[in-house]
Amino acid sequence: MSIAVLGAGAFGTALAVALGRKGPVTLWARDMREMQDTRQSPRLPGVTLPDSVTITSDLGQAAGCGTLLLSVPMQQLSRLLDQITTSTQGRALVACCKGIDLIEGVGPSALITRHQPGATPAVLTGPSFAADIARGLPTALTLACGDETTGRAVQAQLSTPVLRLYRSDDMIGAELGGALKNVIAIACGACIGAGLGDSARAALMTRGFAEMVRLAAALGARADTLSGLSGLGDLTLTCTSDLSRNYRYGLSLGRGEPFDPLVTVEGAATAQAAARLALDHAIPLPVCSAVSDLTQGRLTVRQAMDTLLSRPLKDE
Repeated sequence: MSIAVLGAGAFGTALAVALGRKGPVTLWARDMREMQDTRQSPRLPGVTLPDSVTITSDLGQAAGCGTLLLSVPMQQLSRLLDQITTSTQGRALVACCKGIDLIEGVGPSALITRHQPGATPAVLTGPSFAADIARGLPTALTLACGDETTGRAVQAQLSTPVLRLYRSDDMIGAELGGALKNVIAIACGACIGAGLGDSARAALMTRGFAEMVRLAAALGARADTLSGLSGLGDLTLTCTSDLSRNYRYGLSLGRGEPFDPLVTVEGAATAQAAARLALDHAIPLPVCSAVSDLTQGRLTVRQAMDTLLSRPLKDE
């Protein structure tokens, strides 16, 4: 079955490079002229795309492949799904983006079901940096799919000797783990940027993880899914590495420095969506809500920390 990656950002391109070492792959984005000429991506310096990767700006050509990996930013996913006019009946559409849609208030699997109802949705997520995948470094991810037959087929199709996929049927848990860890990463970056220390970061990671589990369970996910690669694994990586865009964004907030507006920071929008879900479902998410206020300029880092520290004492 043929594979197309829709979206040529760092992660999408890295997937195309990794899977291109195994067989033919089509990589699509709206403007691919530079990559077609150089076989390189400005998002992944020093990485050359294998000859097995076909680069195209023709969405119809790419969407005709058997398995589609959707690797555009979360807030652009619904528009991309609406632009796919080729029938996706019975085919796997694998979301590789992490977040919650601000307009519809749902994750990528629900968007796929709403906008491409004939397709079989799946979610690819977990602790990974694009540069590591492109360089062929060992990486383990979660592939979540509600249909067991499709899930097993896509797991085999996307796994390589160094890219190991673990299968799950809990799409809600997998995608919420990948979405919410970005929010906690912003909080941790702001904590370190403001000089509040590693102990405070550890506390934010721990209490943030509790919020991830709380919201996921309320929305129908299994709590144990959040203890796997798509939750705790991704949280650990994203909250402790300068390679994480969300963590770096938090660092800039903590330091009071500007951040490159061209860099996609999924956690900022996800924090807003999570805060809305917290109100809708009457679920306490103090860390996510503080990050929502922080990223929208309603709180400073110090005010956000004071808000969290002044909450009533409670049992763990």
